[in-house]
Amino acid sequence: MAQNQVQEQKLEQKLQQSISAQQLLQAQLVELPITQLMERIETEMHDNPALETSSDEEWPTAAEHDDYADNSDGTDDTADYDKEREREERSDALDAALENIGRDDEDLPVYHGGMAADEEREEMVYGDSLSFYDMVTQQMNETELTERERYIMEYLIGSLDDDGLLRKDLDSLSEELAVYHNVETTTDEIGRILAILQEFDPAGIGARSLQECLLLQIARRDDSRLKELMDEVIRHHFDEFTKKHWDRIRTAMSLNDTQVEVLQKELRRLNPKPGASMGEAIGRSMQQITPDFIVDTQDDGTVTFTLNNGELPQLQVSQSFANLLKDYQQNKEGLSRQMKEALLYTKQKVDAAQSFIEAVRTRRRTLTVTMKAIIQWQHRFFEDGDEASLRPMILKDVAAKTGLDLSTISRVSNSKYVLTRWGVFPLKFFFSDGFVTESGEELSTREIKAALREIIDAEDKKKPLSDDALSDMLKKRGYPVARRTVAKYRDQLGIPIARLRRP
Repeated sequence: MAQNQVQEQKLEQKLQQSISAQQLLQAQLVELPITQLMERIETEMHDNPALETSSDEEWPTAAEHDDYADNSDGTDDTADYDKEREREERSDALDAALENIGRDDEDLPVYHGGMAADEEREEMVYGDSLSFYDMVTQQMNETELTERERYIMEYLIGSLDDDGLLRKDLDSLSEELAVYHNVETTTDEIGRILAILQEFDPAGIGARSLQECLLLQIARRDDSRLKELMDEVIRHHFDEFTKKHWDRIRTAMSLNDTQVEVLQKELRRLNPKPGASMGEAIGRSMQQITPDFIVDTQDDGTVTFTLNNGELPQLQVSQSFANLLKDYQQNKEGLSRQMKEALLYTKQKVDAAQSFIEAVRTRRRTLTVTMKAIIQWQHRFFEDGDEASLRPMILKDVAAKTGLDLSTISRVSNSKYVLTRWGVFPLKFFFSDGFVTESGEELSTREIKAALREIIDAEDKKKPLSDDALSDMLKKRGYPVARRTVAKYRDQLGIPIARLRRP
């Protein structure tokens, strides 16, 4: 009896592990942008000879969702010669691995991805350079981390603002990981992993404030008296530094005019937006990032979209594996030990290929339903391109509309970009919190920020508006926000205080 219970427990454990592995694979692929997905497919095909490309069938439609999807097809335009050569190379690799092993004779899934070259949008811009997110992730992959540490760091990277700073506090990040990703962690653990992230390039990345950003950059300089003075200014006289009160700094630190001049010169070399500098260094801008979604808006307001499949190949399980596995299964009684090992190897490779193909298809379905929900929610923006038209929308809203869990929506929204009639936007651009007025009206914080930026852009540069004055002007426009809220939004927009906005 006890032995049966042990066997049942082992069987149940193996089943749970199998399901968990497939779910993990699906989660990984869902999070990848199109460029990284293509790299992952190439790696998988290199590692698994049971997985290969096929050109026997047409591409599928991107989605079939009323007015929210483009139903046009495409075909693979790879030359027949290249396909034949690829098959020969994979056949040689197969022979070297097991001498003619194949796959199951059941109906195996075939994934069709990609677009015909003549159907690619002319205004789409492609490039091989990595985005800011990709560059940071690449450094993470080169760092020795546990699986748990890597998972938490990925979330931290996805939470960075475009300028490379982390403006979410550790308590909020801990709560989000617990609620959205079922990862129980502490602020101490997140802080330790954040400290590793802050060692990445460019210096200052992952800082939680401008002050910390500058201190991180100073810390990387060679030891010198100048470094000590720079650190003291930012660490102990930061308020005076931001207000350009160098007379007070000079007195407090007993500096002479030459020292002040050198300090000012060196401190001006520090970068308050390290993420933006990385984007410039690698020659990429938001308009040049390869988009994962292509949204079209017709003149009558109809909004359609397709997934950008780039040069994704059609995937299927190798027919060579299929034939030999079928032979093995039909002659199980007479198998030698070597043939049984070959059978096990074959089945493992076939199962892995099937799992990968299904994970790619799941990614496609997940991205499709998510983008449809976002378009439905933010339809006004896709019609007029006005940032003020964006409605408050959080992960929970999209999860409820799609039936997907919060962690899945979070993964989809990370590192994905959308090409629209109005430009290219990160998917996270469409998410924003809500601001509820005293009358119960819900406003998007992004709408308020857009109004704030518009007011500041139009102000008299010789007499810039204080936060109190900005608050009053916003109230006149129907946005009853307090001065402290104005200051917070202004800081998030990267706009300095009134004193520093003077020419």
